[in-house]
Amino acid sequence: MDNNICITGLGIICSIGNDAASVLDSLREGRPGIGSIKYLETRHSHLPVGEVQLSDDQMKEILGIEGSEPMSRTSLMGAIAVRQALEQAGITDISGKRVALISGTTVGGMDLTEKYFERMKTDDSLLYLPQSNECGKSTLEIAEMAGLKDVETCTISTACSSALNSIILGAEMLKRDEVDIVIAGGSESLSKFHLNGFNTLMILDSEPCRPFDDTRAGLNLGEGAAFVVLQKNALNSLAYVSGYGNRCDAFHQTASSENGEGAYLAMMDALNMSGLKPEDIQYVNAHGTGTPNNDISESQALLRIFGENMPEVSSTKAFTGHTTSASGSIETVICILAMQNRFTPANLRWANRSEGGIVPTSGKSDVELRNVICNSFGFGGNDSSMVISAAPVESVQAGPDRSFEVVAEEVITSVEELKELKEFVSPMESRRMGKLMKAAHLVSLRALKTAGIDCPDAIITATSRGMLEVSMQFLDDIAEYNEEHLKPTLFMQSTHNTLSSAIAIRTKCYGYNITYSHGDESFEWAMRDAERLLRTGKVNSVLVGSFDESTPVFTQFAERAGKDAPAELYAKAVVLKSN
Repeated sequence: MDNNICITGLGIICSIGNDAASVLDSLREGRPGIGSIKYLETRHSHLPVGEVQLSDDQMKEILGIEGSEPMSRTSLMGAIAVRQALEQAGITDISGKRVALISGTTVGGMDLTEKYFERMKTDDSLLYLPQSNECGKSTLEIAEMAGLKDVETCTISTACSSALNSIILGAEMLKRDEVDIVIAGGSESLSKFHLNGFNTLMILDSEPCRPFDDTRAGLNLGEGAAFVVLQKNALNSLAYVSGYGNRCDAFHQTASSENGEGAYLAMMDALNMSGLKPEDIQYVNAHGTGTPNNDISESQALLRIFGENMPEVSSTKAFTGHTTSASGSIETVICILAMQNRFTPANLRWANRSEGGIVPTSGKSDVELRNVICNSFGFGGNDSSMVISAAPVESVQAGPDRSFEVVAEEVITSVEELKELKEFVSPMESRRMGKLMKAAHLVSLRALKTAGIDCPDAIITATSRGMLEVSMQFLDDIAEYNEEHLKPTLFMQSTHNTLSSAIAIRTKCYGYNITYSHGDESFEWAMRDAERLLRTGKVNSVLVGSFDESTPVFTQFAERAGKDAPAELYAKAVVLKSN
């Protein structure tokens, strides 16, 4: 066991505590952090949320940041959690070390963008803010505020599975000896964009959420950040990453399949990698959002794996709220705290079993947790699962490197080319697609056809700004209609992994599915990941896409800021295949 991935430090800030000690106290005492909105300016103040109980200025003070320049809560919370993790790991000097910071987020600096969006259109002094909205920008700001100079940075944006996928990537990089130290996790702040988006889908509960309960009516949004320090074969390990899996449910952009296929496959991949059997698992920290659809789908996946021998299961979102992109790392930290302190967190407010559902735990103390599973599932069916162990296990090792080649490549750079999509998609269906969605489908399906592949083993996409057109339209509508009568379709397409999941749904690809959103480096990260999958023999074929667009307003922002105008449209698809 000379390839152990060790967790040597952790940091967390969320609605139930501003560090690991306070989070632990809240979990043990059954004290939730869901309540009234305090800091977010919204007309929907009646909706309960899991809000971090610190103002932006208070977080700046913790970080020793001076000045009145606005900063995103996403970056501030992330920097606090990273500092905590490094301190616990005893890392004070990284000189001479290969270090990577990997963060997961969906909204990035959206809290700033939406606050100043209308003013940006006329006030040149605010033209630095559009870039702040990019997911990758938040990672760079976290690195700077945490004092991490000359480190490799990366951003993953797969909706609510982003943070767990960041930890998985960090583990893979360590196994491949690409780095010495990884700080991985995620950060997400509450925003009007987020709150109104989920509200349009009618999946927010006006009361504190009740995961897995028969009366559950939806989720409560939350915010927060958590990061872990990963090292290989460390002596000061708090826990071990034993196995993991990422799969696509390939069913729907915002709904999970009835039998939880993606969740089932992700959990089975994690178990198989760890070399463990279902009976070796003592606790599952479920995704458990509290929506009718998610909880029954996850229940079915759990029942398929564990049957009548179900381990202790709970959703800690009843404590923290659904922290979306940060949830996977927040719940990873919660799992480690539970293992170290010999208890299972309660599934708060559960009272009634639903048909086909599981019976979650009310919490237990003085229990030995040797191996636990942490689940994190996102829009588009991006499902990830990780096995965390108290001691090293005999995990499955990768074989020798395999060779591969590029077998197809397609690029389009003009809107005029989109009319050719009719070869693959009916005009009726394409009418509901924005230009970037059309472009992504066209180049991807063309490349797959050239390669002679109907369904790739994995889909990896890269985008700096995602579906910018629909996101900006949603921002405009929030302002124009005062957070009322908004279109759910705009929000459904606003997450950066919309493109990769849409292609997966069309091709029925249940395999690995990841989206990188790290500025100009996004495609490079996507290709690195594809090559890693192929060399290790985990897949035989990968579709890699690079997709970005601009809008007239965004182009004006760039030109007024003295920057090169971004391309109106750029879409590239590459198919790689093992030899």
